[in-house]
Amino acid sequence: MTTSSQDPTSGSRLDAHYMRRAVAAAADSRLIAPPNPWVGAVVVSVSGESFVGSTEAPGGRHAEIVALDAAGDEASGSTLYTTLEPCSHQGRTGPCTTALIAAKVRRVVVAVTDPDEQVAGDGVAALEAAGIEVLIGCEQPLVETQLAPYLTHRRTGRPLVLLKLAGTLDGYLAAVDGTSQWITGPEARADAHRLRAESDAICVGAGTVRADDPSLTVRDFVPSADTGERSLDPFRIVLGGAPDGASVHPALEHHGELGNLLDDLGSRGVLQLMVEGGGTVAGTFHRAGLIDRYVLYLAPALLGGGDGVSLFGGAGVATMSDLRHGRFVSVDQLGADLRVEIAFDD
Repeated sequence: MTTSSQDPTSGSRLDAHYMRRAVAAAADSRLIAPPNPWVGAVVVSVSGESFVGSTEAPGGRHAEIVALDAAGDEASGSTLYTTLEPCSHQGRTGPCTTALIAAKVRRVVVAVTDPDEQVAGDGVAALEAAGIEVLIGCEQPLVETQLAPYLTHRRTGRPLVLLKLAGTLDGYLAAVDGTSQWITGPEARADAHRLRAESDAICVGAGTVRADDPSLTVRDFVPSADTGERSLDPFRIVLGGAPDGASVHPALEHHGELGNLLDDLGSRGVLQLMVEGGGTVAGTFHRAGLIDRYVLYLAPALLGGGDGVSLFGGAGVATMSDLRHGRFVSVDQLGADLRVEIAFDD
């Protein structure tokens, strides 16, 4: 894909413009690239033509190579924008740095350096050693958010933990008799299934399995791009035991410390774990400080009492001075419901 533009070396505003285009391209490979990072790249030639690439399915080309192949001879003397530091090692494909050097790219703009121990600055060093100018940090916060599951995994050895809850506006996920379907509408459920599709694994409690018999599939989500042969249904985990014949099977049944579970999932290459089932499970993860992202779907409905099932089970803080204050990442309306994402940065 090509479009016409100005010389990208004329200022940081243009750098940001092209990096945002690379971010948009990366979004196209969000569902097909894992367990590899979903990366976008843009080659801007001396004549001002731009060529866009995104990471292909595992075993396929990296974003930089897709963009270089599209550019052909136009890559000589060009500037390449990439959301993640180009790789410098031989994996299923050859090093991107070798291809960039061979293509005679003049300048490379990188949003985020790759914390993977096989890269970790070596890509930038290889480019600079070849005389290529490298700029690091353009649109870094935007890309840190987009690649958060991958970066978290590479930095900690554990997956990013995303908690999803759906409830009434007064903070309940079920009525006193345990009924919970459906609090939110179809738009919110479809968005939650998108989060499932973006997650490598999903975790619920045994109580949720017994009460609701969830299948934990992505049946309400329709991807906008072809995902090939990759199944979008996440790997399923039950905290405790799941009855024989439960719809959640096949599933991993986990007993023990949550930290051990995260270590195990990290070793399996799970980049994002979605915690979805039950106030008890949500409260346990929350009090342990293991949640990286909170996504709440709130319906314009009130249970109107104090005897429902709370979004977070178990004991809360004893005094207001212990209350943690986070920040609203986003608040969006989905149909009749609100989607609220919050984060705690401490």
